[in-house]
Amino acid sequence: MRKTVDSFHNSVKYGPMEAEHTSRVTVAELRAHTLTGVVQREIEGMILAGELAPGERLNEKLVADKLMVSRGPVREACRALAEMGLVYLVPNRGVFISQLSRDDAVEVYDLRAGLTALASSLLCPVVGATTLAQLEALIAEMELAAESGDFAKFYPLNVEFHDLIVRSTENGRLIKSYRALVREFHLFRTHGLVQRGALLESNREHRQILAALTAKDAQACYAASFDHVSYGKDRMLLALDSLRTGGAETPRDALGSQI
Repeated sequence: MRKTVDSFHNSVKYGPMEAEHTSRVTVAELRAHTLTGVVQREIEGMILAGELAPGERLNEKLVADKLMVSRGPVREACRALAEMGLVYLVPNRGVFISQLSRDDAVEVYDLRAGLTALASSLLCPVVGATTLAQLEALIAEMELAAESGDFAKFYPLNVEFHDLIVRSTENGRLIKSYRALVREFHLFRTHGLVQRGALLESNREHRQILAALTAKDAQACYAASFDHVSYGKDRMLLALDSLRTGGAETPRDALGSQI
């Protein structure tokens, strides 16, 4: 059994040739690695769902108790999450949930605009009827949510709309890079309520992206997608400036509208 597990692990990680020259891995190490991965995904989910707020200190004991594991896998998971940028470690103080500054958010928007536009232009020549129908259905559902000002319903549909475009390119590196930016953006999408008009405006931009994909116009796809995220950045900056000067808008008024 031990030999079988070792051979399988090495052949998957390194390939048959490289496996001959690697050290053997114990079943216990495999189990520990798997447990750490599960804990990492659970903590990441808590962060992205807002259960662990930006700037908040992560209580290792509470998390370990909640997940019914020891604190060791929690520490290992936090190290991995720190490499992803979702948490940061402060010596002698602990682990804290990352939060994006205004400048950080601008950088994420700019990178995301480029990757979103690239994904749309890559998908354009090969997009199929099934994908177009799925995008149309998501837009229809978002329209209903936008009409009622239901951000909680609109947001996951919106995330799926863009993720569907990106993953439909079947470009693994693009998918990985894009999703890393989305994880970071979750750290900035906080506070307040989203205005109905902002959601409707965002969904009109979604329709422009879909129209360009349907027309198989790669240049229009790139422009519509890039502009969509760029307009969102402008709305975000306007809202933050309004908040800073005592205006009525809140950060999420803009933030929810762009993605």
